[in-house]
Amino acid sequence: MGKGSGFGKVILFGEHFVVHGLPGIASAVGLATDAIVKKGIGTELIVKDERKGTEGYSASKREQQKESFQRMFDMMGLDWKGKGFEIWLGGDLPIMSGIGASAASSVAIARAVSEEFGLDYNDEKINAVAYEMEKAFAGNPSGIDNTVATYGGLIWYKRNMAGGQNLMEPIKIKQPVEIVMGNSGVVADTKKMVEGVAERKKQFPEKYGAIFKKAEELAFDARKALEAFNLNTVGKLMDDNHALLREIEVSCPELEELVKIAKENGALGAKITGGGGGGGMVALTPGKELQEEVASAMEEKGFQVLRTRIGV
Repeated sequence: MGKGSGFGKVILFGEHFVVHGLPGIASAVGLATDAIVKKGIGTELIVKDERKGTEGYSASKREQQKESFQRMFDMMGLDWKGKGFEIWLGGDLPIMSGIGASAASSVAIARAVSEEFGLDYNDEKINAVAYEMEKAFAGNPSGIDNTVATYGGLIWYKRNMAGGQNLMEPIKIKQPVEIVMGNSGVVADTKKMVEGVAERKKQFPEKYGAIFKKAEELAFDARKALEAFNLNTVGKLMDDNHALLREIEVSCPELEELVKIAKENGALGAKITGGGGGGGMVALTPGKELQEEVASAMEEKGFQVLRTRIGV
């Protein structure tokens, strides 16, 4: 029996833009997906998914999950067909779009498979396998989700578009900061959202070129603000990032409502996190009191929320 875990994540700056080689900032959250893998049980691959979260999430991702397993086994050089596997998924990370649920499960499963087969994969190899698995869910993933799911922490990330080593640098902040993550309740198709942005970028190169330039400048400003622990500036930059994500058409009414609730109840900043089109958003709410005020306001409107921290 092999066991493994993968961190959930929140992208603070740069979603979609990181796919195209621009820098992004992401943080692990204090929640994780756990996996247990057993081999030699019957002749089929059985998945027992006991994670909680958005209704219909697991069913909507089933075919993508099957593809991710095939990619994993192929990359690990394992012949599994007809031999039987049982994969159990649990942990305290809920299943919802925008929190890196697929990446967390990919890392957890890869670690569990490595342990069960005595492969002794280090974090670098686990991250590479998880990235391959993420292709089933995102089509052309940036790699930021699986990197945070593997290593944890708060990171500066830049994809190498030439296919070489991606840049990953830890960002240190004064102390952990409370955030609220709101669930729109809409299951997002990350692959479709990524493809849509890429297509519109080709159609409107001048418009998207200007947006992408702003996103790059914003990421550098955000890193400086985080390292200086200037949370008011971080919040404003999150608002600016959300405006850019609206411009590239990845928001939806539910996300807009959540952002509005957060801002009206004192959040320093609020924005989409992840692929958009549904899924989640994040609000910067330093201090337990502000965090609870924003989270409760969202819950009163019928939304699911997570109270967690960045920089842990």
